[in-house]
Amino acid sequence: MPELMSKPKLRWACRRGMLELDILLAPFVEDGYDALSLEQKQVFEQLLASDDPDLFAWFMGHGKAADPAIQSLVDTIVRRVRV
Repeated sequence: MPELMSKPKLRWACRRGMLELDILLAPFVEDGYDALSLEQKQVFEQLLASDDPDLFAWFMGHGKAADPAIQSLVDTIVRRVRV
């Protein structure tokens, strides 16, 4: 099983080219990441490997990720912001 990224590396990976993504991802790493299961943490790393335009479309509801696990995590992050 591959080793997960450290928190500092995750924080760095959350720094994107779009402010909208930064304000979604960075707080999630601080406040929600630790509550994820091991599998969800692996999916989060896959999510971070996605291109910014795809992430933006998924988070803004203009499209859905082809991978259901990634889309589920996107939905989780969006729900946290709406609360």
